[in-house]
Amino acid sequence: QVQLVESGGGTVQAGGSLKLSCAASRRTFSNFAMGWFRQAPGKEREFVAAISWSGSNTDYADSVKGRFTISGDNAKNTVYLQMNGLKPEDTAVYYCAAERVSNPLVKLTTPGLYDYWGQGTQVTVSS
Repeated sequence: QVQLVESGGGTVQAGGSLKLSCAASRRTFSNFAMGWFRQAPGKEREFVAAISWSGSNTDYADSVKGRFTISGDNAKNTVYLQMNGLKPEDTAVYYCAAERVSNPLVKLTTPGLYDYWGQGTQVTVSS
């Protein structure tokens, strides 16, 4: 089993920055693609960013491109989401996800493709 624990959420003013962390209970990055998703009240869970097992491939939702950066640290079994230029519409619960894959280059952008999820961390951006 894989357990994921997110941290780093909080409340910031528009234009501010936050860095989310997702710590895995095992050496998750071996054969696992990772992703970040978010869900605002009354809305469906949406894709934010994804990174391949190799770390060489990343993908972002259009709404966060140029502002958010996903990265991984295999030595710490942790994946990060650096969020800059935050906007009120970024307010949501952010979830980390992991899925075992055979291709080290694949990135997964659909929530239904992930089997493992963290509990989420709240991000609130005030205007």
